[in-house]
Amino acid sequence: MTDPFDMLGIPPGSDVDQVRSAYHALAKKYHPDHFQDAESQQEAHQRMVALNSAYEAAMKLAEARANAPFTAVIATEDAIRLCRKMMAQHSPESALRQLLRADVRTAAWYAEQGYVLATMGQYVSAEQSYTEAIRREPDNNDYRRGRLDAVTAARREKTLGGRLKKLLKIKDRD
Repeated sequence: MTDPFDMLGIPPGSDVDQVRSAYHALAKKYHPDHFQDAESQQEAHQRMVALNSAYEAAMKLAEARANAPFTAVIATEDAIRLCRKMMAQHSPESALRQLLRADVRTAAWYAEQGYVLATMGQYVSAEQSYTEAIRREPDNNDYRRGRLDAVTAARREKTLGGRLKKLLKIKDRD
């Protein structure tokens, strides 16, 4: 069988969304229902069978790559981009794993880590990350705002109401 990514017309490193998008575009173009005569329909049917096989193979490869152990080091900008993608999918643990793959930890990296940790309710760690981001870029007000939000949330969590709220949240998970 030819390379499934090649058959879909996309680069070999494409992610799940790119595979899905390419497949839908080709399936729309080559679906047998779009052809009138029997010979064209038969050719389109064979093409769709091959396209479906390529789609399944490419999806398996893309999903395996997406779920592979996150040991490969990648550029910081890519790690932050992937982190944001995971956060958009409401997956802060995966976002944090993506961040940890970064080759260099910059101020933006620490700020992003602070945001993820705050989302996970780890306010003290989030404050520490934002503090490091501020140390590296003292004039960045976004980092200062993130740190202030983390400090405020940590203090709020120490109050009786905050502890009750956390306890109820834990109880709801059970």
